[in-house]
Amino acid sequence: MIVRNIYINMLNLAENNVLAGALQGRKTLGLLLEHMEGETMHPQMVYLDFKGTEVATASFLRESILEFRNIVRRRWVNCYPVLANASDSVIEELLILLEPRRDVLMLCGLDEEGNPHSSRLVGALDPKQSITFDLVKKLGETDAKELMRKFKEFENVRQTAWNNRLASLSRLGLLMELSQGRGKRYRPLPLGG
Repeated sequence: MIVRNIYINMLNLAENNVLAGALQGRKTLGLLLEHMEGETMHPQMVYLDFKGTEVATASFLRESILEFRNIVRRRWVNCYPVLANASDSVIEELLILLEPRRDVLMLCGLDEEGNPHSSRLVGALDPKQSITFDLVKKLGETDAKELMRKFKEFENVRQTAWNNRLASLSRLGLLMELSQGRGKRYRPLPLGG
């Protein structure tokens, strides 16, 4: 599968290493959306690189990053935003923002060549989503029918429930959704673990 990578350096985009406030967040959202070219046939990983950013407040992150993820995932099914190289202080602000909302974002590091590593979730998935996310990571690629069949003893739920869980994880940008005829298959983002 061909995956296109888009890298957006947040330090250069915002022209500041302190990203604070809703107003600056909304301005940055507009700049982020200008980088998007629209839907493609192939998946696009959009790495929002926070390298060099000292602080990003929860209000900034809400108005820029969270809103960017929500807009992009609604408009372009093959686009997957991921925060990269976030400092501990940025992650702390993300937790303040995400945990009360029961929301989650994908984080990773990027090496000098732009290769992702050390991926992880920040925020909180509900327990059923968390189980589903872990199972998809374990299997590599799957669909609702396969999950129902393989894990009937472990999770006695119908195919529709599995499908709903998979779709919700895809809407969050945590799983790639692959059309296969009339059905859909899901796989983890290619982030190097």
